[in-house]
Amino acid sequence: MFREDWIPGRLLGRGGNDDGPKCIILTGEAPYIKEIVIPLGHSFVIQGSNGEFPFLTSSERLEVVSRARQALPKDKLLLAGSGCESTQATVEMTVSMAQVGADAAMVVTPCYYRGRMSSAALIHHYTKVADLSPIPVVLYSVPANTGLDLPVDAVVTLSHHPNIVGIKDSGGDVTRIGLIVHKTRSQDFQVLAGSAGFLLASYAIGAVGGVCALANVLGAQVCQLERLCLTGQWEDAQKLQHRLIEPNTAVTRRFGIPGLKKTMDWFGYYGGPCRSPLQELSPAQEEALRLDFASNGWL
Repeated sequence: MFREDWIPGRLLGRGGNDDGPKCIILTGEAPYIKEIVIPLGHSFVIQGSNGEFPFLTSSERLEVVSRARQALPKDKLLLAGSGCESTQATVEMTVSMAQVGADAAMVVTPCYYRGRMSSAALIHHYTKVADLSPIPVVLYSVPANTGLDLPVDAVVTLSHHPNIVGIKDSGGDVTRIGLIVHKTRSQDFQVLAGSAGFLLASYAIGAVGGVCALANVLGAQVCQLERLCLTGQWEDAQKLQHRLIEPNTAVTRRFGIPGLKKTMDWFGYYGGPCRSPLQELSPAQEEALRLDFASNGWL
């Protein structure tokens, strides 16, 4: 089920079939989702970090997934973010996500009490969620947002759970990603890079795919990088990776969701406004964002 690459950002996925890798971009309401996804995609992720899920109510989170599910044929896989701060809330959200059509759940680390989020606490949390989830669970470590790295020893322990199928690691530490690949190699467990900035390096050390915000605006290019890596065309992959680093940094660490949404507008998709308290870019920031794309040949 999960021998696919997932390359989503705000609302995006990547599909693979016998015709080769193809990208999809999901934005706006259901009619637009139908127009873009059905001809091109096979699977996608929704309610990750770029979906602004911390700013949505529980009912809104479920409505987004429900609308996406309704817009997609049954054979399109949907991975939905269901993480909450408490174990009980995460279990309830995961079950609800399954009920509205999610095929798998991506569960971010709880972090408000990060000082007490030991390996033991996180293993207990994820085990409970996976035990009670009717759909497979993907671990999600994103320390830039949570201030917490899911410890490698916890990942290794959790990889043995039959309902935990992989991890999205957005930390950017390639040695850590390689270690996780190495220590989980005997399990049916998939490691996904959480950013296009280190996608090539992650493939080189055994990751099976990526979940990348940049794919919202340069989806074809991110998928091309994946294809080059999988076919061993490392020199061409390196050249493409170099041209993606600055744009990727711009729509993640540097300007975040406001930058991502602005570039989506530039590339003919719907970025739209951010939810408060996120603010739109200033004119100077917008110009700097444009330069990061233009100087690499994308605008």
